[in-house]
Amino acid sequence: MSVAFVFPGQGAQTIGMGRDLAQAYPAAQAVFDEVDEALGEKLSALIWEGDAETLTLTQNAQPALMATSMAAMRALEAEGIGIDHAAFVAGHSLGEYSALCAAGALSIADAARLLRTRGKAMQEAVPVGVGAMAALLGLDFKAVSAVAAEAAQGEVCQAANDNDPGQVVVSGHKGAVERAVEIAKGKGAKRAVMLPVSAPFHCSLMEPAAAVMAEALAQVDLNAPAVPVVPNVQATGCSDATVLRTLLVDQITGSVRWRESAAWMAGQGVTEIWEIGAGKALSGMMRRIDRSVATRAVGTAEDVKAAAGA
Repeated sequence: MSVAFVFPGQGAQTIGMGRDLAQAYPAAQAVFDEVDEALGEKLSALIWEGDAETLTLTQNAQPALMATSMAAMRALEAEGIGIDHAAFVAGHSLGEYSALCAAGALSIADAARLLRTRGKAMQEAVPVGVGAMAALLGLDFKAVSAVAAEAAQGEVCQAANDNDPGQVVVSGHKGAVERAVEIAKGKGAKRAVMLPVSAPFHCSLMEPAAAVMAEALAQVDLNAPAVPVVPNVQATGCSDATVLRTLLVDQITGSVRWRESAAWMAGQGVTEIWEIGAGKALSGMMRRIDRSVATRAVGTAEDVKAAAGA
């Protein structure tokens, strides 16, 4: 059995996530304490007792999801399952920072501060209402790329997230994305829906945020990971810290090549993925990408005990 640890991205956040991990494992509580200290605020209170609308703000959701993933990782380590259990790590968008933390390439405190900066920069890159994103279901990446090109009409419209064979997200100017929804319906999409997001992530409109992140990432230590990371924009394993730093900047404007990343790991002999942190979205994607790869969600204390006993 070859296992990959994968880490969720934005949209997986829920009020209360990680609380039972912190209650059951002192090492998990220490993660939330470290993130609170790094940010100079009680993000943990928002995660466990706040309101969903505030938690969903990009600048809060990103460090909160990383904290929850790393709390689950520390709980696994307390049960004797360390990073050496994984052949690869990967994360969806912000989850790549969690993956780098899990592999020892990035400290939790640095990841929290970077993700707070990243969330603010992505939010501020485009005025609210100018950009949008939409999920096109039932069309593959090639078909959606053609839809986006047709919809652009001088504006930005790009295939942003290649999640699985039948789920691709487009991002760009609001009018262009709305046109893409209508064009996709005419080309046989099962569903085409606008997403409730506050900015058009993973497209060229995010260039101001990429500039901010290039500067922020230049200020932190990024070490070689203990196991190869599969970056979103490369979709193959990488252990070079210099390359990984560059790819984190490229990721801001580049497509999340999740389908290719998951398929590449399966092609390298991965037979099981463990989704570490909140939700089960990546497990669902994996089943649609390659049903031969087993999935396991590790987001609660009960999940950790089950994984340790497997």
